[in-house]
Amino acid sequence: MIPPKKSQNQSSLFLSFSYTLNQNHPLCILSNRIRWEIFEEAFEPLYCKDNGRPGKPIRLMVGLLMVKHIRNISDESVVE
Repeated sequence: MIPPKKSQNQSSLFLSFSYTLNQNHPLCILSNRIRWEIFEEAFEPLYCKDNGRPGKPIRLMVGLLMVKHIRNISDESVVE
């Protein structure tokens, strides 16, 4: 199940977190150039909307897989 999209008109405690990131870091630059909606459209049919535990966001899963391959690390290392 895909988590519902949160309303963007409510301020969040973690909204300021993005301002603390180094915008010149290669992974930050890459994340701003990727069209994440393509992955969401492709993988959304694979998620069950009404059965079982809600799935993790597609962007998170694709992003972790990209980091794993870019840095050539194990599954365990990517989530540490």
